Amino acid sequence: MTDQTLEYVVLRCRGCQTAYPAALEYACSRCLGPLDPEYDAEEVAKRLSRDGIEAGPRSIWRYAPLLPATPGPGDLAPGLTPLVPAPRLAEALGVPGPLLLKDDTRNPTNSFKDRVVAVAVARARAFGLSTVACASTGNLAGATAAAAAAQGLECVVVIPADLEAGKVASAAAFGATVVAVEGSYDQANRLSMQAVEAFGWGFVNVNLRPWYAEGSKTVGLEVAEQLGWSLPEHVVVPIASGALLTKVHQGFGVLADHGLVERTPAKVHGAQSVGCSPVAAAFAAGVDEVTPVRPSGIVKSLAIGDPADGAEALATVRGTGGRVEAVDDSEVVEAIELLARTTGVFGETAAGVTVATVGRLAARGEFRPGERVVALITGHGLKTREVLDGRAGATVTVRPNIDALSEALAPVRPDLAVPG
Repeated sequence: MTDQTLEYVVLRCRGCQTAYPAALEYACSRCLGPLDPEYDAEEVAKRLSRDGIEAGPRSIWRYAPLLPATPGPGDLAPGLTPLVPAPRLAEALGVPGPLLLKDDTRNPTNSFKDRVVAVAVARARAFGLSTVACASTGNLAGATAAAAAAQGLECVVVIPADLEAGKVASAAAFGATVVAVEGSYDQANRLSMQAVEAFGWGFVNVNLRPWYAEGSKTVGLEVAEQLGWSLPEHVVVPIASGALLTKVHQGFGVLADHGLVERTPAKVHGAQSVGCSPVAAAFAAGVDEVTPVRPSGIVKSLAIGDPADGAEALATVRGTGGRVEAVDDSEVVEAIELLARTTGVFGETAAGVTVATVGRLAARGEFRPGERVVALITGHGLKTREVLDGRAGATVTVRPNIDALSEALAPVRPDLAVPG
């Protein structure tokens, strides 16, 4: 193993705090708690500066001192996606201050999952693994398959059998072996844990999970840099496993720890679908325990009924003074359409959950004038276009002449009538 980043990174149990070497481990042998990377703060400080970041590659790897891996040949270089002002969407939702979209549809496979996969695959290569795999609600399958294809690794993706066709097709196109499980994501994930033991593959969100989750931190790092090295007053994050939300907050914190941003209050809000809302339910009930649920509804990319980092996400939201909301399927579809019409950004169902939650929070008076609200748009709408069937973009068929066109447009655009 030649990756020098591991010289200042260890794994530490989230439960009993036992430290482990930076190896292919993901659970504590003493208490079975999850393991998280821990960095030597002095070593990070030697490598980290605003100037160094700004002069770095235009990808997540500009934050290399804060990541537990280095890219290899064929890395797809995700990250540094746009932070897009959305004034028309803000007006429609009743957001009184600036609303900005972190548009991760611009990543190589059109979702934020490219970030986490890049770090996990870099670690897999350092560990000498030849096969990478994942359990996925959709976006992760395509991201893992693409990264494996680009770097010459074998790939297996394990998915629920009812996944959206577009997400299955992308994983297959990249050459992955697609295994469809007759059951939920949580059942696919349990099968993946068994496959780790049986086959020794590098499952990015199982035995490589400690490293994989660090990729999500780069969303928070980028937002702060793109806001002129400052923290937003609010960030709205969709919740599946909960890791994205906690890592975005962690990214803000590590920048403050090293003096790159001022430690100002940043409320972190969570967004879930009513069809799978265990964290929102715990928040509403005022309890600390997140009770698993059986997912339903159209938002399959967030359909993790037993979220691995649900309790941590809940604690982060409460600790920052944020909220967790759950929105229904009709709100999700309306929010997808509103987002597209007012910003030109086409988001998938998870984006609809986020945008609808921004509207909910605005209606509750959570945002004050002048406060910057960042909403995470984590995946592209072409991946879940089925939810808009029969609703958006109705086609008008006409004969090939101007009179026919004018007649067809008359009901909605009378100003275009051809003078008689």
